[in-house]
Amino acid sequence: MSDHPVTVTLPESLYTPIREIAEAKSQTVEDIVVEQLQSVLSVQLPSLPADEESELVAFKFLSDDTLRNIVHEQMPVRLQEHQQKLMDRNTLGTITPDEYSELTQLVERGQRLILRKAWAAGVLIERGHTITGDDFSPED
Repeated sequence: MSDHPVTVTLPESLYTPIREIAEAKSQTVEDIVVEQLQSVLSVQLPSLPADEESELVAFKFLSDDTLRNIVHEQMPVRLQEHQQKLMDRNTLGTITPDEYSELTQLVERGQRLILRKAWAAGVLIERGHTITGDDFSPED
């Protein structure tokens, strides 16, 4: 396979994070652009709704700070407490059909949040960052 030279003018908002990644990895800007394009084009996602899939693919273009913020995201405490209350009612068999529907929606929301957090962490790891369990906790 042969290489094909391409000249692209990047806006500063794209060039700066690419340059920073290149410096951090001791690579050229060109190498990082090729690496990022390869990773975007090779993304194999599980069967997800198109909007969720597009969002996750776009994570490759977010700054490290934005990705770290996503990793730290938490479901609001009031929703966590409400979900637990509904789960308890479900366990006791006292949940209504409307409450069960609400519980299902909250569980799906939590699963989407977990997927977003994991995907953001994966992109950070690909960029050479170390991620620990503490990184998934809310920021102080």
